[in-house]
Amino acid sequence: MNRFTIYAGLFLAVSSITTSSDAYAQQDTQDDANKTFKVCRDPNNLPFSNAKSEGYEDKIAQLLADELGRKLETYEFASRFNFIRNTLKFKLPGEEYRCDIVIGVPAGFDQVSATKPYYRSTYALVIPQGRKLDGVKSVEDFLALPKSTLNNLHIGVIDRSPASNWLVNHGLLEQGVPYRLLVADLDQTSGGIIENDLVSGKIDVAIIWGPIAGYYARKAPNTHFTVVPMKSENGVKFEYDIAMGVRYGEKEWKQKIEDLIDTSKPKILAILADYGVPIIDAPANIQ
Repeated sequence: MNRFTIYAGLFLAVSSITTSSDAYAQQDTQDDANKTFKVCRDPNNLPFSNAKSEGYEDKIAQLLADELGRKLETYEFASRFNFIRNTLKFKLPGEEYRCDIVIGVPAGFDQVSATKPYYRSTYALVIPQGRKLDGVKSVEDFLALPKSTLNNLHIGVIDRSPASNWLVNHGLLEQGVPYRLLVADLDQTSGGIIENDLVSGKIDVAIIWGPIAGYYARKAPNTHFTVVPMKSENGVKFEYDIAMGVRYGEKEWKQKIEDLIDTSKPKILAILADYGVPIIDAPANIQ
């Protein structure tokens, strides 16, 4: 699965920090019109990004580039293979960095200097309509189903994600259908759980990171879904703040991006809404 796969496993482990120079701050003496807005992205990771710029992070990147008056450039690398090291931190001797910003990282992610959050989302239950769970509109509804119904469900979850722990807490571990956190096939994404197995009926319910859930639930052909945001409970954290990431030491560049987050907040939230991203208790700075 994808998104470092920070968004699938969410935040299972992070590696050590390496500090880089403030090259961008030095470049900042030039006119913005002579610069580019260089974004690190995965070329096959919808709803976040792809090579055709169809993801919501692509749209946000273009928005920020336009606000800065710069030309958008992208540097692409599969997010599952040491993404930060091979994009934001990648620089050959005598060359500039290949890109200068990652549009979506967990707030506090220590491989980057993370900006203030620009949205907060959560995992979600994704339930096909027209089958046996049409009355479920909330997590409470789901847990109130007869034990005989719950015991016969197949619930798709990313292995080792918060959803796995949630199943344990509610005595549903045997009903879980685990999906691998990382797979070698670059054409497989987390959205396939919905597009393939949930649509076909191989599983009855999926619990997956909200932005993935909202996007793929909307685009699946011939099937309608109910997307139910999850709430953190009993030591299981479902909700996460998402920020942007720049290199350590580039304080002026980071401040510029945080200023853009503030001034562009209505447009950013509109983009997220277009992609069905569940927004949970948005930070005060993007209200």
